Amino acid sequence: MNAPLFGFDNSYARLPEHFFARLSPTPVSKPELVQVNDDLALQLGLDPALLRSPEGIEILSGNGLPADAEPLAMAYAGFQFGGWTPQLGDGRAILLGEIADQAGCRRDIQLKGSGRTPFSRNGDGRAVLGPVLREYLVSEAMHALGVPTTRALAAVTTGEEVFRERALPGAVLTRVASSHIRVGTFQFFAARQDIDALRQLADHVIDRHYSIARESERPYLALLEAVIDAQASLVAAWKLIGFIHGVMNTDNSSISGETIDYGPCAFMDTYHPGTVFSSIDQQGRYAYANQAPIAHWNLAGLAQTLIPIIDADNKKSLELAQQTIDTFPSKFERAYNEGASKKLGLETSETDDVLLMTDLLDTMADQHADFTLVFRRLSGLDVEPGPEDDTVRELFDDPAAFDAWARRWRARLKRQGGDPSLRRERMASVNPAYIPRNHRVEEVIRAAEDHGDLAPFYQLHEVLRNPYHEQPEHIAFQTPPRPEEVVRATFCGT
Repeated sequence: MNAPLFGFDNSYARLPEHFFARLSPTPVSKPELVQVNDDLALQLGLDPALLRSPEGIEILSGNGLPADAEPLAMAYAGFQFGGWTPQLGDGRAILLGEIADQAGCRRDIQLKGSGRTPFSRNGDGRAVLGPVLREYLVSEAMHALGVPTTRALAAVTTGEEVFRERALPGAVLTRVASSHIRVGTFQFFAARQDIDALRQLADHVIDRHYSIARESERPYLALLEAVIDAQASLVAAWKLIGFIHGVMNTDNSSISGETIDYGPCAFMDTYHPGTVFSSIDQQGRYAYANQAPIAHWNLAGLAQTLIPIIDADNKKSLELAQQTIDTFPSKFERAYNEGASKKLGLETSETDDVLLMTDLLDTMADQHADFTLVFRRLSGLDVEPGPEDDTVRELFDDPAAFDAWARRWRARLKRQGGDPSLRRERMASVNPAYIPRNHRVEEVIRAAEDHGDLAPFYQLHEVLRNPYHEQPEHIAFQTPPRPEEVVRATFCGT
């Protein structure tokens, strides 16, 4: 097809052939556009109108290819729920190529749900409309919340049915990422003892993401440290907004430090550290409170793959890798505690600040309080008790439990001083009013899959574009679910 050019410059396609499989997307019968992300398209230097054109829809559906695309499915492995799988790879996604955005950053353009690949195993390589809409909504909400993430450029329906438990409408998501390289990509080559490939992959990641590591005496150790920094900050950001990834396998752990692979992900309503939504996480391995330890475990797996190339002395390499991986807990705690202080409006530092946050969370768990609403409404309270207190108190089974904590919090605010209105403004800038609540996302999916109605998707997407701003006309989207609306399980789209 003589399709419009994206201006691809495909560095991953220049790596050795055993890093991927070259193939084109599988065409679909009747693609129709669901959404184009105009803002992201412009950031990428693309014309939104061109993407909406018949030629653009052909590309977004996989029916046509830009002349400079080099489509491929990436190879990787992974530990899935702790069990080793030596070959995974892109089983339903095809990387079209890489472009430089307006800031000069290299970005992957990938079609997800674009057909079978050599890595599909027993899968059909297709995606269902519901999970595509979920990833579009949640990834764009995460971006608006300020969390590093892959993003959604577009979604199209395919005009074909995909069979899961029942026949469902098919769709393709166009996903944008800093890269799609994962911890599992390194594990793929390490398991094969392919040291040359490991070194080539590490060099590629350094050149693409962490060029400063090249100046280090041991660049591969510096690479490990940089990935640890990125992941520690990322998981802290997840926890600070009540997000649960749901499937933190090493093949879903991005080297760039972006949130990737939105499968059975969810945001908490009622706070509890043991919260799990994923239907496949029967043992709670990836529960809310376990996300930092699991990230540490995943990164230890990355460190293990780099041991052969960190230093010529294997024993020395092992010692250095261990010392570096041992820094993750403190880096995570630092990032989390800094964010927690901002959520509480603390602009100075005291020894007991960490305890103030943990005690609030413990009280919220005991009192079945809504995570997002507690912090959002706390942002509006004054340094002295007032009528606004009732907006927070009503979220607790026993309002007196909040009162006891609030006295300590207010005493802390008085000690730090400062402008109360500025403090409230800063708190509101980090405590969102709107998140993609599970029952709202489920409403979107049911309307789209069962009735072909995309209006709820468009409305929720628009609300989530401004999560930190009050939207009086959309106040209902702040509301937690009624008992009959509670979503207790979320599902992977495969």
